[in-house]
Amino acid sequence: MRFVPKLVLALAAFSALAACATQPPEEAARGEIFDPYENTNRAIHRFNLGVDRYLFGPASKGYVSVFPEPIVTSFNHFAENISLPGQAVDYLLQGKPKEMGYALLRFAVNSTVGIAGLSDPASDLKIPQVDTDFGETLHVWGFGEGAYVELPLYGPSTTRDAIGVVVNLFTNPIDLAPTRPVDNLGLYTELVRRMSDRGRYSQTVDSILYESADSYAQARLIYLQNRRFELARDDEESYLGLYTDPYAETGSGAADDPYLDPYEDPYAE
Repeated sequence: MRFVPKLVLALAAFSALAACATQPPEEAARGEIFDPYENTNRAIHRFNLGVDRYLFGPASKGYVSVFPEPIVTSFNHFAENISLPGQAVDYLLQGKPKEMGYALLRFAVNSTVGIAGLSDPASDLKIPQVDTDFGETLHVWGFGEGAYVELPLYGPSTTRDAIGVVVNLFTNPIDLAPTRPVDNLGLYTELVRRMSDRGRYSQTVDSILYESADSYAQARLIYLQNRRFELARDDEESYLGLYTDPYAETGSGAADDPYLDPYEDPYAE
């Protein structure tokens, strides 16, 4: 069975998670960036920049230029629909049966009425949208964020989310169906979705990657801030904590303390 070696790889991923470098609890509580592999990450970042500059970026811009917007949107709907059974599994593992039901219902409606997911009638029917992954499952289970890592060809991530990326390749029930028309269909659709996003938001992405004084630090900061807000959405205390004044514990505002820079990034190293 194809599932057995995939399961072994997934279990190996859990072992890797346990062996990774850990951030001191007090630093994690303050939301500081933990990047013990920065030299390696920067080397991978330079590689990713080269791939983006000469291959992925031009291909993505060409993709959204050649194909009409409705077709690009339909391909995105298809990619999202393919991911829904896997998201249902993650919601089950997170102990969220309501969200799991939404994922399965959206998949059923869009796969039938939506013509294999090329359109999104589930949204027209007001079925709530869902969005999760195994990285969020690990977060719910209490695993820490871990070190920041940049993955080849994938981009910014963390130890926890990198494990999630690997596991999600193997946990979508569609991948276990004996009548699949194409192997690794989820991987191909995710690539198309990423090309769509890269092409649609090319100006913003280009400004981050090619106009920043330090594109690595900029991409790292943006990724971690967005991911932390995303994971804190169901935890009111954690969510509000992301708005905590970084100068509050001094007892005075930045304007009253000559040693504090009001423009300093509180997440910077």
